[in-house]
Amino acid sequence: MSSFDRPQPKNGLAIPALVLGILAVVFFWTVLGGILLGVLALVFGILGMRRARRDGAPHGKQAIAGAVLGGIGLIASLVLVAVGASVLNSDEFKNLQECVEQAETQAEMDQCERDYGNEVND
Repeated sequence: MSSFDRPQPKNGLAIPALVLGILAVVFFWTVLGGILLGVLALVFGILGMRRARRDGAPHGKQAIAGAVLGGIGLIASLVLVAVGASVLNSDEFKNLQECVEQAETQAEMDQCERDYGNEVND
């Protein structure tokens, strides 16, 4: 059997990895989208790279690009979660919550916002 008779191996994971990686980077700010899509892009990209390296399947570079983009989306989402958690656990934010809960008018709520801004900027 010559090399022309052998069917070329397929790499059906490379293109989904690339698409998911692009979506992970675009939707990283939705956190769940960035984390879920990023993990899927990483998994598909790694499997696609392994298949390309082991079997000589095509689209190895697309699988690499998908894995890299998925990693970037995943990291960006995780950083966003960490920053959000630190803000929500800050003393300034807790003071804002207490102030807003005690406010009875819109003017008092507006003052709470101004006080919060001053606390954060100091």
